[in-house]
Amino acid sequence: MRIRISDDALAIACGADRVAEAFARAVPAAAIVRVSSWGMHWLEPLVEVDGVGYGPVAPADVPAILAGAAGHLCIGDVAAHPFIARQTRLTFARAGKTRPLSLEDYVASGGWAGLEQARNIGPAATVAAVTASGLRGRGGAGFPAGIKWATVAAAVGDRKYIVCNADEGDSGTFADRMLMEGDPFCLIEGMAIAGLATGAAKGFIYVRSEYPHAIAKLEAAVALAADIIAPFEIEVRTGAGAYVCGEETSLLNSLEGKRGEVRAKPPLPAHKGLFGCPTVINNVLTLAAVPWILAHGAEAYADFGMGRSRGTMPIQLAGNIRHGGLFETAFGVTLGELVDNIGGGTASGRPVRAVQVGGPLGAYHPRADFGTAFDYEAFTGADGLIGHGGIVVFDESVDMARQARFAMEFCAAESCGKCTPCRLGSQRGLETLDRIIAGERAAENIALVTELCETMKFGSLCALGGFTPYPVLSAIRHFPEDFGH
Repeated sequence: MRIRISDDALAIACGADRVAEAFARAVPAAAIVRVSSWGMHWLEPLVEVDGVGYGPVAPADVPAILAGAAGHLCIGDVAAHPFIARQTRLTFARAGKTRPLSLEDYVASGGWAGLEQARNIGPAATVAAVTASGLRGRGGAGFPAGIKWATVAAAVGDRKYIVCNADEGDSGTFADRMLMEGDPFCLIEGMAIAGLATGAAKGFIYVRSEYPHAIAKLEAAVALAADIIAPFEIEVRTGAGAYVCGEETSLLNSLEGKRGEVRAKPPLPAHKGLFGCPTVINNVLTLAAVPWILAHGAEAYADFGMGRSRGTMPIQLAGNIRHGGLFETAFGVTLGELVDNIGGGTASGRPVRAVQVGGPLGAYHPRADFGTAFDYEAFTGADGLIGHGGIVVFDESVDMARQARFAMEFCAAESCGKCTPCRLGSQRGLETLDRIIAGERAAENIALVTELCETMKFGSLCALGGFTPYPVLSAIRHFPEDFGH
């Protein structure tokens, strides 16, 4: 008997370790294999017994499963489940299928083919392939990865660096964590390809301290892959928990042992980045997409998507949603399809009132926006952003004035303090929203906070202060009744 159970942090939090122990006690001779997560979080702990899936499983369910009397938990072939079958998994092709730290599993599933191809075609052709694929930064900015790589490749410097931004701090996001915990060699391969393409000899993975399982997996995987990626080297560094260090220049300061605060640009990190050297800074999902592009070709990757948004996006469904989890699909699916059809609506059963896309700095979208295609330009046109691909759902019980207040409170707490619009603007915005909630001169204070948001949007040094107006203004615009209007 072969039993497969995820060792993903979410699965463990739901009791996967206790379920694995229960199976080990019940069937000592069984082969219990800990694998990556399929990403169907509402079914965790998800267990596969000789290819048949069950979930969510509790230790008390083990005897019934072994006796063939757990039909209410049985989902059959997991790969055929509608939530999985509807996806286009390129970056997460191994999710749920492989052991995270097994080099044997990684090679058997096509691992290192992209790095081998990059070595065969050389740096210039590798940069050209990434450019032709249309891959854009998956961390939120959506900047073309090929242009960033080409800039660093052309830059003059004694040393160059690849920095992976794994400081995944947005609410409702977990794709970086899942990738690092479930398929760490994929990220390592992507970084090694980036190093080869740009002439960088060393890479750093900057991981938030709140991800201990990911850190442990990455450190083990880097040691296992050291000879394969040589002469490129990778070092894992742990952040101290500052949200602003997800901004690339704050991250660089933190890596250098300095206070995590934003640097003025120019110079750009591609010209003068880590330790003053040319540096590629890419998000986990950006780098993890590269091995597939090199192994299968830029054209094959560019065939997915719409407009200038090419390839696939691992979308994370969270909040008050029935089927929360990771859904990787080509750009172009609508917001309504993601929330209503794929996500199954709210977990509470109440109507959806608002959806926040793009983390705590993303706009709130009403049902009227559900026809918007999941695409960088489409969301910009809807006064929003897709950010890191996180979608947080709220039902009709949500108070949107308090959600707007939370955005200002969050910015005030997380501001690095370097620029005045963010440092003072967020605090004044919080105070003004408190007056609105208290019913004090609502119209006058709404006009004041709107003007303040415009100042923050265009005057802040980075996206923390610059994007905080998105949730505030969208809440006021779409849900005026919650603000006394």
